[in-house]
Amino acid sequence: MRQVRRSLLLILILLTLAVPATSSLPFSWATSAALPPQAASDDSLAAARRSDATIRDAQGKLGRLTASEHLRRANIYLTNRAFSEAREHWEAVLKFYPQDVGVPEALLGIGRSYFQDRRYDEAFVFLDRVAREYPGTKEGREGLNFSASAALRMGRFNEAVERYRGYIEKYPDAERFDSAHLNLIDTLREAGRPSEAIQWVTRTREKFAGKPTETNAVFGRLRLDVAEGNWKHAISTAAELSAMRFQKGVLTTMTEVAYLKGYSQEQEGRNEEAIRTYLTIPDGVDNYYGWLATRRLGHLAAAKDQTQRNARVASQVTGSARLYPAPYRGALVGAARTRQLDPRFILAIIKQESVFKPFAKSPSGARGLLQLTMDAALKYAGNAGFSTLRENQLYRPETSILVGSQYLEELFRLFPNQPEAVAASYNGGEDNVARWLKRAKQNDSGVFTAEIGFDETKDYVQKVMTNYRAYQQLYKADLTPR
Repeated sequence: MRQVRRSLLLILILLTLAVPATSSLPFSWATSAALPPQAASDDSLAAARRSDATIRDAQGKLGRLTASEHLRRANIYLTNRAFSEAREHWEAVLKFYPQDVGVPEALLGIGRSYFQDRRYDEAFVFLDRVAREYPGTKEGREGLNFSASAALRMGRFNEAVERYRGYIEKYPDAERFDSAHLNLIDTLREAGRPSEAIQWVTRTREKFAGKPTETNAVFGRLRLDVAEGNWKHAISTAAELSAMRFQKGVLTTMTEVAYLKGYSQEQEGRNEEAIRTYLTIPDGVDNYYGWLATRRLGHLAAAKDQTQRNARVASQVTGSARLYPAPYRGALVGAARTRQLDPRFILAIIKQESVFKPFAKSPSGARGLLQLTMDAALKYAGNAGFSTLRENQLYRPETSILVGSQYLEELFRLFPNQPEAVAASYNGGEDNVARWLKRAKQNDSGVFTAEIGFDETKDYVQKVMTNYRAYQQLYKADLTPR
């Protein structure tokens, strides 16, 4: 039973770690009469802190609990992104129970918490250790996979390549066997080894013929072609990809592929073909690539088509205006004005993050209107005017707006005039966005969005941007209705 409990804890940890920093999951509890999940979670966090306070010595060091209790409390802290407190309990397992079956779990937890905290060099040490010392466990497999990801984020591209390759060779039946192939293709690109990336596209297609991973490998080749300016091959790859099955697990869409095809035709100078391709992408209030296609039609002097498409979308937006409210106007306009932000963009983020529910909380510990995690909030609280900040303050709309706006201001400084990159950073991290921008090479929003490496983040960006388009049509910059 002890081992079963630990296995369940490991599953909870891995599921929690799989959720990006600012999750945009729906909050169905809002319509339920039951206690909101964030209340129970916040109570568990407070209870863990109270219990920990009773076992700390005069120097503040944790005392000894059972190994399973240390792991349980670590998981509570982890789900609230209280990384340092979670690590205290995992480190206690290593210190007090060095032969315990929970040691691999503790090592993986420490490594992944550093990873989520973007302290990749420290993460690598523990991820590498669990991979080396416990290769026959699930934690060991996860350690090898995530050590490759840590190496990639530290710019050690060739080492990341070897670790992804090692994972593929060592664990042919592992949980992440297919995604390791796709990660290897993109990592080879980032290592400046495109010809090897193409070879792995071929190998991946052969290995996963007829499966979503094959389609994703072809999509990887299309993105590579576009980034390298191989327009002729990009057009043929897009045509091949369009004929494949877009089943569950495929990381692209027909409209995204069509846009990349049209963009490639345009760059190749085949403007009439590009116009015809863009026109096959339906524009609508919730169709991001349709919007981009409409904008490209303007560049190609297809003004009549562009005007007609814009008019249809404007009518759709007007008809669904109730879905785009503008609450908290004073707080939004005030926070945006001092930071030179567009409050309509902040509204677009809020709509996607919390659907305007101030007490929303995600499984990854993000809270409030702008779904700020505590570790992110603390980085920007000082410049937003807060000398101290606690988790429950993030449920206050004004606090969330001020701290979230400060965060968005910093992101726009990093990625000026690139709202897609800012939205992607808010969900998937600015370090990842910098890599995706570099990998895309083309100065085009649609090409960048296609390069986003997290499926949830790509979907998030598209929804935020279509929200933003609607808010721009419905409201002036001071959030008064048009």
